[in-house]
Amino acid sequence: MGKIKGHRPKTSASMTPYDKAARRTHTANAIFKMNKDIGQHILKNPGIAQAIVDKADLKQSDVVLEVGSGSGNLTVKILEKAKRVIAVEMDPRMAAELTKRVQGQPGEKRLNIMLGDVIKTDLPYFDVCISNTPYQISSPLVFKLLATTPSPRTCILMFQREFAMRLVARPGDSLYCRLSANAQMWAKITHIMKVGKNNFNPPPAVESSVVRLEPKNPRPQISYEEWDGLLRIVFVRRNRTMRASFSSKAVLSMIENNYRTWCAQNNISLVEGSNEEEEEEGDDSNQMEVEEVQAIDDGEEWGGIMDVNADQEEGAENSSVTEQAAPGPKPTPRRFRNGVGKIVDDKIRKVLAQTELADKRAAKCDETDLLKLLWAFNKEGIHFG
Repeated sequence: MGKIKGHRPKTSASMTPYDKAARRTHTANAIFKMNKDIGQHILKNPGIAQAIVDKADLKQSDVVLEVGSGSGNLTVKILEKAKRVIAVEMDPRMAAELTKRVQGQPGEKRLNIMLGDVIKTDLPYFDVCISNTPYQISSPLVFKLLATTPSPRTCILMFQREFAMRLVARPGDSLYCRLSANAQMWAKITHIMKVGKNNFNPPPAVESSVVRLEPKNPRPQISYEEWDGLLRIVFVRRNRTMRASFSSKAVLSMIENNYRTWCAQNNISLVEGSNEEEEEEGDDSNQMEVEEVQAIDDGEEWGGIMDVNADQEEGAENSSVTEQAAPGPKPTPRRFRNGVGKIVDDKIRKVLAQTELADKRAAKCDETDLLKLLWAFNKEGIHFG
């Protein structure tokens, strides 16, 4: 009885040129396995890459910062138009591949590759930033670019779709949040185009979008710490009224501490007294107060990774607000009765009455409303930085 012949692998002598090419491709893919832990999703569509570079309106005198250069699909197109490119890449393998790709090319001497984490790196001067951004550093990168001095002329940045939509959201939009108000204070942000996940290798789990970020020049003359501190309070629960946001025990305690510091710095004497509290009937649990302190003290609102339950939480929040808005007597909030706490409490009520924002919700407040609120608080000696 005959034996079934097994499949024998082809030897080099019996291989066709196509077989050899396929083997080389497979070997290359095995060597350059993408590291998803650092957000490696290479843009493979040359049309999208060209469109991104075109949207930057590059000049021949421009120095361009590229964040996450990868294998250089965007880099080579930027080199065609810019004077010089500074490519920041975290993966040594990709940096080596990019070096080989431009070797012997006209743009080789105009490319400077910096190996490391862009967030922790001191960046040299640049006119324009172009980035296929690793999603994990989306928010830190935005605020690092906005804090750069001198400011870049423009930034063309690729982000996860929902993060990009939050950046451009306006007051009243469902995605309007602290990130929106904070970024739009320092820059004009516009949505440029959507990019499907199949334009990347390997494809990410979500769709992407490209935005244009143009830092305001001159920069707004307000303290970033003060502005961000106010936003942290009012956007802890974005559908709360301002009155409710500033009635929280955690917020009142923080503001009182800041007021004491301000008085000490300005040689203002304070009359101390007992800070006994009047507890609201059916008051929130201590756990909610702890959560609010943590939310206020948190770092950047978005690290670029989306919460899959964000929409569900938003819906639950809106439902809660609807119930609270039902007609009936308003509950008496917890108040300090004497001492420094009462002074702070009176100042907060005075500011909310003067600005006529006591019953307005952060989700509906535009930049003018928030600036008016910050100015009024600072005038009363209440600071958030």
